[in-house]
Amino acid sequence: MSFALAVIGLALLVLLHEAGHFFVALATRMRPRRFYVGFPPALAKVKRKGIEYGIGAIPLGGYVKIPGMFRPGKRDPEIYFRAAAEEDKSLSVSVEALGSSLEQGDLERAKKDLEPLREELAAASLSPSAARFARRGLEEIDDGLAPDAYWRQSTWKRLVVIGAGPATNILVAIVIFASLYTLDLYRLGFQVAATKSGATTTHVQRVLASSPARRSGLRPGDVVLAVNGQKVNGSTLTKRIGSSGGRTITLTVRREGKLLQLRAVKPMNEADSLPRAFVSSIRLTGRIIDQIVVKGIGRLFIGRGGSQVSSPIGIVKTSSDAYRHGFSDYLFIVGLISLSLGVLNLLPLLPLDGGHMAFSLIERARGRAVSREIYERVSAVGIALVVLLFALGVTNDIGRIG
Repeated sequence: MSFALAVIGLALLVLLHEAGHFFVALATRMRPRRFYVGFPPALAKVKRKGIEYGIGAIPLGGYVKIPGMFRPGKRDPEIYFRAAAEEDKSLSVSVEALGSSLEQGDLERAKKDLEPLREELAAASLSPSAARFARRGLEEIDDGLAPDAYWRQSTWKRLVVIGAGPATNILVAIVIFASLYTLDLYRLGFQVAATKSGATTTHVQRVLASSPARRSGLRPGDVVLAVNGQKVNGSTLTKRIGSSGGRTITLTVRREGKLLQLRAVKPMNEADSLPRAFVSSIRLTGRIIDQIVVKGIGRLFIGRGGSQVSSPIGIVKTSSDAYRHGFSDYLFIVGLISLSLGVLNLLPLLPLDGGHMAFSLIERARGRAVSREIYERVSAVGIALVVLLFALGVTNDIGRIG
């Protein structure tokens, strides 16, 4: 159950990210061509007002296709229609004509050249793979020549549409944190230590001043064994106190080899009003972003912090463990993951959203679109870095699980 909830939580965050792109693209009249729950291929799909809605066979997150991410260039017809032209030589003339129009930047003529090629491809006898690739080429080039193509839009529209995905994740995190601040969560005012793998223990690390824990006689170094006579461990201690409803709590601890029963105290309610909760949530979000960017990503560049990198394996395991501690802990972890997705996607690396935003600004400064070839070369570097981080995360997660 906890594992399933962890997977669902991660998939939902990815889906919300894509939904952010989708709805903002609609609002800016940059009509998406597809929106899937899950990733293609499609198990079921339907078309409404020019948009294909579907359920993907890969049940993780979602997928949105925004038209014309790149300006069509001379190489596009060669890439998409080469196999078809080799199988049917009569297609070569139309393919070359389309390439010539794109090379000269005559988009109107290119749009006209696309139509006879479309008819010739429909009539040609092609292998399934060549036909499939040709259909994709027609779709991609047609989208790239359309008035609502992404690359043809003003810079502010492109920034808003691409930034909407990370912004949605950050907003979801703020809402989750704010909701946690408004819950009736009871605490005694002490912190426990964690193992190297991040698991919670019952070993008291810190006792807050003027807290119920201090009044009960709890000290740093104590090991909490029971709450109101019921044994607890790292996964149940916080949950037992948090669900007390404000009723009196008595802790049993081990101190210097001796068992002690501390004074009974009432836990404090840490719930905030809704306005205060959002203020606290925004402050917490800022502190976490500082941890992610400055103390997390920044340390990677100086060769430190690699042991903290995690992959989806570790994310699911952490969420699953948090759910066992309590639903509030699970929500907090989901908020952290959502915030991490938002912040990391803003890094100026292609194919991340931040990379597309950076190139939109570069194209604005140059006064013309960057070619697909440059996008592909820069994306190759970005993908290599992402793969390296993923491999590092998987290695770390396997080590932690082991």
